[in-house]
Amino acid sequence: MNKSSDSKKIEKQELLKNIIKELHAGVPAEKLQKKFRNIIKNTSSEEIADMENALIKEGFPPEEIQKLCDVHAQVFEKSLSKVGRPSKLPGHPIHTFIQENKETKRIIKKLSRMAKKLKKSELKEPDKEEIKKEFQRLKEIEKHYLRKENQLFPALEAKDFTGPSKVMWGKHDEIREHLKKADSFLKESKGESFFRQLKTLASAIKKMIFLEEKILFPTAARKLSTSAWINIKKGEKDIGYAWITPSNLWDAGLARTVEEGQAKTSPESEEENGRIKLDEGYLTQEQIALLLKRLPIEVTYVDENDKVCFYSAHEDRIFPRSPAVIGREVQNCHPHKSVHVVNKILQSFREKKKDVAEFWIQKDGQFIHIRYFPVYDDKGDYRGVIEVTQEVSHIRSLQGERRILDWQ
Repeated sequence: MNKSSDSKKIEKQELLKNIIKELHAGVPAEKLQKKFRNIIKNTSSEEIADMENALIKEGFPPEEIQKLCDVHAQVFEKSLSKVGRPSKLPGHPIHTFIQENKETKRIIKKLSRMAKKLKKSELKEPDKEEIKKEFQRLKEIEKHYLRKENQLFPALEAKDFTGPSKVMWGKHDEIREHLKKADSFLKESKGESFFRQLKTLASAIKKMIFLEEKILFPTAARKLSTSAWINIKKGEKDIGYAWITPSNLWDAGLARTVEEGQAKTSPESEEENGRIKLDEGYLTQEQIALLLKRLPIEVTYVDENDKVCFYSAHEDRIFPRSPAVIGREVQNCHPHKSVHVVNKILQSFREKKKDVAEFWIQKDGQFIHIRYFPVYDDKGDYRGVIEVTQEVSHIRSLQGERRILDWQ
């Protein structure tokens, strides 16, 4: 009796999971490639992605997959090399990601060529200035990763596909660390150290491009609906693009679909002449939006179910946000390595053991103050958390008193 397609699929996924388990147990990749030659050569990118996602759901540490995901790609290299890039119209989020990858490769190639001749000596002008300029361009890759984290990953999470946000985000952070180290060596004019670090950085970025174009993007293209891609596209401008300006060709073809597909809803609230009754007074919906937008702080509200339900849409946010974060579990809005801290804060608020969690960091010359406050209703029931973020360099510098207006 022939096995059903579902049972074959389950059986194959178990075999793939066993390959990864053996790999993490220390079995050489070459040995596994020979042992499982037939199954490996007929494995699709989506099957590999689903396998890693299933392992994480079973409790396999995402950090372990992160450590060896390059080796995973090596094991499945032959089958993955057959995978073509998803063919999308210019303006589609996948097309934009791939165009950015092409520019990334060009920048890395140029930087490597420029730095190679300087590896045995201190960087000197004007070569140093030219390399600094090109390296600054490379740092724009941050927008590429931010769009993945804030736009693509939430859409995949909605499909119960959480592997990328738990593993790839960690790989992004590794690349960010490589960028910081290379930047430091460049600023200190340490030519040989910069060259070595640039090689490490370039290798990490190229491996990420391989994982994106051979696994992530093909899988996302099959798992996500047109409406999901429309929502991803709508939020992209809030993050920005690395080096390129996307075409509007894809959007133009789907403009009518967007109009027809969006549900027309209005908030349920007690209103009087277009105003919403609050504890003290009335405000229109527009006034509430303007008030929250103009506050000199950034506010994010997470409800009692750990879902992000609001953020203030400041034009120059300290930390990037996009509409895709709405409805997302707050744990998925942070790198996996810091999720335990998020859960500790939430649990302490639920149990009413703490009434504030406070942090402060320094970033790009700014002193950033971050506070979390629990929200309870009139009955004392836990209703969520407010995150308040503020750049306080000016406030910290204040001395004495000012009792009169002085705009000079």
